[in-house]
Order: sequence, then C-alpha cells, then structure tokens
Amino acid sequence: MTFQIAGRCDRTGRFGVAIATRPIAVGARCPFFAPGQGVVVTMAFTDPRLGPLGTRLLKLGYSARRVLAELAASDPYIEHRQLCVIDRDGHAVARTGAHNKVWSGAFTERNVVAMGNNLTSEKTARVMYDLWTGTGDLPLEERLLAALEAGRDAGGQNGGQHSSALAVYGGEINAYVDLRVDEHAEPVAELRRVYEAFKPLVPYYYVRPGSDPGVLGREPEWLEREGRK
Repeated sequence: MTFQIAGRCDRTGRFGVAIATRPIAVGARCPFFAPGQGVVVTMAFTDPRLGPLGTRLLKLGYSARRVLAELAASDPYIEHRQLCVIDRDGHAVARTGAHNKVWSGAFTERNVVAMGNNLTSEKTARVMYDLWTGTGDLPLEERLLAALEAGRDAGGQNGGQHSSALAVYGGEINAYVDLRVDEHAEPVAELRRVYEAFKPLVPYYYVRPGSDPGVLGREPEWLEREGRK
C-alpha cells in the first residue's frame, strides 16, 4: 500500500525518491541510494535487505536491469514485492510481483519510475509520471514532491497515507535532501511544510561537512548573510 516516484536529474546527476504509504516510517524501509551510482526502491511486502544488496551491485557497475534480475533471483518471495532501480546512466526498470492485487504497477522511462501497489486506481501512478514529464525545468526535489502531491490528489492508495519521505542524493555520501514524516494524518502536506522550511538551508547543510565552521557560521547567520531570511 505505497506509491512513489523515483527519478534521476540529467543536469546534476542526482537521484531522488518521493514516497508515501499507510504504515509508519516509510523513509526508513523503502528508498536506498548508491550516491552517484543509482537508487533502489523496495515496496509492498518489502524486504529492506534487498535495498543494500541492490546498491552494492550498482556500485559495482551493474546496470539497472541486471540489478533487478539479481534481486529477483535472490528472493524466494519476490512475487510479494514491488521493486524499481535506476542506474547512473538513467536506465530505469520496475517489477511488480504477481501477488500484488487491486491496482499495482509502474510507469517507467529513462530517468523515472512512478509506481505503487494497492492504489485507488492506475491514475495515482499515471499522474505522477505525467507531472514528471512536464516539469523538467524544476529542481529534482521539487519535481518529485510535486509529483507525489499529484498522486495523493488523484486518490493515493487504499486506506490513505500516514507516512512520507523525500530524499535526494548527489555524488557525496551525505544526502542533499532527506526529510521524513513518520506518522501524520496528512503526511504529504506535512512533508511539503517541512520541505519549504528546509529549502533555504539546503546549500548550507549540503556543503557544511566540507566547510570551515568559523567562516560558514550558524544557520541564522548564514541565512542573513545569504539574504535567505
């Protein structure tokens, strides 16, 4: 009972995922990143061990299609899962196990997978995909979040949503954006609120690990100096 959109930005090479589900803490179990190399998302009756396995294969240079095949071959319960992989070249693949009922599936092309299981209809995934294709001028994180909002507005999943997450990685080991709403009556709306509060500080937090703290300053000082207040 989850819907998500995973994407790669051609301009920056960053990978990202926006996701929502009914159970608690979806961001802890479903999206997995190999910074600079790709992303794996595991859903439905998810086995979170598949994520780290997939990212290790991406780091070894495996293509998205090969990674997905290896994950499927390693899991005796693969027909209960839903998986997608995007690699460093933007190749994107998805697999929905046969035991996923109601509407479950994916829309996939280069750089993007919009997918879900136990959705109110195919429209949830379709509008996420459609919004992605029409918003190439937006930063990756905003493009993904807007698509997730469109999926929610199109019906989301059966039973509603209670947790959500937005994560984006570049080539560094630390996330460019990593925001989570672990339990909320309107988790996608809350994710938007948190993102808008965090957005002015994205450059501050992303560069901070490699910067001189004495020059960078605290968050309020940096915001004032950069004119972002």
